[in-house]
Amino acid sequence: MAKKEGYDFWREDLGKPKYVLAPMVAQSELPWRLLSRRHGAQLCYTPMFHSQLFVKDSRYRKSAITTCPEDKPLFFQFCANTPESFLGAAKLVEDICQGVDLNLGCPQGIAKRGHYGAFLQDEWDLIFKIINHAHKNLSIPVTCKIRVLESKERTVEYAKMLERAGAQIITVHGRTREMKGILTGLADWDLIKAVKQAVKVPVFANGNIQSLGDVQRCLEETGVDGVMSAEGNLYNPYIFEGKYPPVWEVATEYLQLVKEYPCSLSSVRGHLFKLWIHALEKHQHLRSSLGKAHSLEDMSAVCQEMKKCCEMDSSDEDTEKHKNGNLHPYWLCQPYFRPSAEETLKKGEETVKKRKLEELGEEENYHLEAKNQTGSEKVMYRLCQSPCRSPCSLRCVFKLCKQCCKVKAKSIPADCPGHKLMFKSRLEKKKRESEDKLKTDSNRTETVEEDSKTLSVSTPMNGNIMTTDGRDCKDDSGSSLNNCSHSPLESENEVLIESVCDQEKTNSSIDVPGNFKEQTEKDEMVSGTSGEVQEGDSVIGRTMTS
Repeated sequence: MAKKEGYDFWREDLGKPKYVLAPMVAQSELPWRLLSRRHGAQLCYTPMFHSQLFVKDSRYRKSAITTCPEDKPLFFQFCANTPESFLGAAKLVEDICQGVDLNLGCPQGIAKRGHYGAFLQDEWDLIFKIINHAHKNLSIPVTCKIRVLESKERTVEYAKMLERAGAQIITVHGRTREMKGILTGLADWDLIKAVKQAVKVPVFANGNIQSLGDVQRCLEETGVDGVMSAEGNLYNPYIFEGKYPPVWEVATEYLQLVKEYPCSLSSVRGHLFKLWIHALEKHQHLRSSLGKAHSLEDMSAVCQEMKKCCEMDSSDEDTEKHKNGNLHPYWLCQPYFRPSAEETLKKGEETVKKRKLEELGEEENYHLEAKNQTGSEKVMYRLCQSPCRSPCSLRCVFKLCKQCCKVKAKSIPADCPGHKLMFKSRLEKKKRESEDKLKTDSNRTETVEEDSKTLSVSTPMNGNIMTTDGRDCKDDSGSSLNNCSHSPLESENEVLIESVCDQEKTNSSIDVPGNFKEQTEKDEMVSGTSGEVQEGDSVIGRTMTS
């Protein structure tokens, strides 16, 4: 069946999605995708995965491929800088998703060092090859996510090139590569509109989406086919429903999904910090508690404490005093507006100044326990459960630092996947290999013993000496030891050691062991002969011993 393309794909396979959850590193994991789908998201992207690691590292791939029947439609997003790596990664997921997306929009420093994301946007030939190669060899469509370039004309030409390469959906982030951090600024919807009008494939818009009202305005002003939300969704996963629920209710719902579909604690902690960004300004002690939480149970306990604190304030009739300059009271999920560059710089200068005062001990309200220098119970990191007292790894099965874990795992022996120490597994592997080798050697010994039992002295009826394959035995000069023709032995395992052809050979000067001579004389007496071999007699079955 031929794969659908463009609007046929968007309409028939995806169901015309307008509300889209963006790909976010370590944030758009399965539990969060399911939460977003419950509250309006119609299409979800996985976090961005590194294509080369995805192909080569089975552990990385296993942690990345987490989905379920309810998690559809789904796009996997990869960063790549070669056609082969992108296609290789896409091939591994084409049976479990509806499309694969090439990341051409990541502006972070790690993308610059790795030569991917938005730092490929000047290499159009390479981008064309990556998309076109995958388009021709995959059974599912290829899409891409880009940032706008320095001008409208250049951005439009860029989008047209992607369409020619085979991209079936183009997502346009309305900021340039340089607009990040304190220089983020506002996305340019006019450039998104220009791309939409220039190409014949569906276009999704991304940027400046903080509420359902923003979604509707973007659809109207740009004419795009769908709107993608990233940060707006992180601060309020109910964004596509236009609701502003209490922060503890959303957190509780999310934690339930995490119990059902486990993910990394760092991802969970990151989501809770964003959901509670306004509430934690009010209840600073819970910020510390959340930072010290090292299990799902700990985080659930912090969530219950947050609920108690917020419910006390929510009972106050005067909610205006709890807004703190925000659109809604702090206990409700709501947008987070980035401060301007000037505000950020000013805040940074104040922070530096404050740190200097703290170091000099000149600030009047400076508390040493804020830096964990008073021996108080406040601990920034969980410490190793050994005398070294170094910070332990959150993934260590022994709750130790790597050095102590290595010593303990080796002495037991045991495995620690968190530190990639597999002493027990390696020992068991060597043991299995040793047992297999012993078993093989034992079978080989038994075979040799059975073969040795079948060795016997055999003479054919005509008295010729033959090898197991029926050929004449030859002496060192190559002359045949037999004077007549012969036939092969019936069994290949019978080996003719030596035979006596006539009386003269029997009485010759061959050095025959004494026990064999005695047995021969007895046989002659029984047969009534004096050394002559009677007709029909043979010495087959007599085994010579040395």
